Amino acid sequence: MRKFVIAVILFVIFAAVPAFAETRERNESEFYYINISLEMIWPYRAGYIVQYRRGVNRIGRLYLPLEWFSASASKGEIITLPRGASWPSLSIYYRNGEFSHVRLCVHPWAGHQTWGVIPQGVNIDDRFDDIETLRVNFR
Repeated sequence: MRKFVIAVILFVIFAAVPAFAETRERNESEFYYINISLEMIWPYRAGYIVQYRRGVNRIGRLYLPLEWFSASASKGEIITLPRGASWPSLSIYYRNGEFSHVRLCVHPWAGHQTWGVIPQGVNIDDRFDDIETLRVNFR
């Protein structure tokens, strides 16, 4: 009787393993993201310019159009960080390998050292034209 019970338990375990593996496979998300620590953020009338480290001595910039952060476009979300040692970051989400949306985590206080000011008279509107995706370069 003991051998029969052990055999039934082993049969149930081996029969259930493929079912659990198949369930886990179906639950995998089609989303993945890249999280980038930011060096500086500049608000501009057409959007946000974010600066990040590309390597040890190189800097990269990304241009995030303001329309992404409106409810109708819903390609962007601004998240305010709590006070403290939190550092601004940008999370770029992809769905099935295609750009989906961004989350910009910033300090609520505009006087924080990561917020920059663009001088008056500077016109960089063309940098925000026709941006559909983000390409991050780490080299």
